[in-house]
Amino acid sequence: MLETSTRLLALLALLQTRPAWTGSELAERLEVTTRTVRNDIDRLRELGYPVDATRGPAGHYQLGIGAKLPPLLLDDEEAVAVAVGLRTGAGVTGMAESSVRALTKLQQVLPHRLQRQVNAINRAMEKGPDNTRSNVDAPEIDPVVLATIAACIRDEHYLRFEYAVPEGDSMYKAGSGVGRRDLPLLVEPYRLVSWHGYWHLVARDEQAEWHSYRVDWMSLRMATGRRYQPRPMADEAYTDFVLRDVASTGWKVHARITVHAPAQDVLSRIHAAVGIVESVDDNTSILVTGADSLETIAVYIGMLGLDFHVDGPPALVAHLETVGRRYLTAIEPPGHRS
Repeated sequence: MLETSTRLLALLALLQTRPAWTGSELAERLEVTTRTVRNDIDRLRELGYPVDATRGPAGHYQLGIGAKLPPLLLDDEEAVAVAVGLRTGAGVTGMAESSVRALTKLQQVLPHRLQRQVNAINRAMEKGPDNTRSNVDAPEIDPVVLATIAACIRDEHYLRFEYAVPEGDSMYKAGSGVGRRDLPLLVEPYRLVSWHGYWHLVARDEQAEWHSYRVDWMSLRMATGRRYQPRPMADEAYTDFVLRDVASTGWKVHARITVHAPAQDVLSRIHAAVGIVESVDDNTSILVTGADSLETIAVYIGMLGLDFHVDGPPALVAHLETVGRRYLTAIEPPGHRS
């Protein structure tokens, strides 16, 4: 009985994710026979769920009118939090399909007002690539702030906010030349990008220049209600813009490494979160990278497996000299160690 009940819930969930399913598709997903599917459909009907069936070569099942579940009792912040969690979960290996299905179901059972908020979040945000960098110190973001920004992106409304980098904060400097401002900024918002627990807004300023802004450093002002004429990037370009911005301005330590190899060779050996590669010629490229420490950068470039040259910063050069001597000492015969 428990197995049957669980299967009925799974069948009902599948029927809510898209308009129509064939019997064989449902049987494959539930790992049962088509006869079992027919029997389960009859059970759902007995429970009051109208399931329509179309016979013939194009036959299929679909939920009929009145099959919608009652509105889910979530407040605004809870709905946004769930939507953000599912949206970021879609970027986790092995969870993309299940996260998308769950988000679809959430949208079906929310009241219309919250549906608009969830849809805005879903369309406005992207998730950057993961690596091993910890995000335990990532700041908490007010869901209302995310929802407000997402709504402005959806409605193509100008966004006004104050922006200030905390004193002494060398991590994730403002990026793109954006620093502490005394006057509110007015921008055209285009995309929210989540990366390592930090949220970034990609937007055009009043001079039509692109910038990325740390959301936790933004203080939203009164809504403008003014629409702008959108001039977007390509969809896939927003995350790349944030990665490039952070790689060049956003870490505690930055470096430009000359690599004696074509850019394509370097790109094939690094994670997208490590840095940006610029081509110099057919045999030379520049790796723009950064990290929280000199030690981390030394590991990054050591793992390239390619010849490289480092001119700076001086502290990185000194650290590589120390590491180089340490490695050479490690392979010297015991009697030759000085």
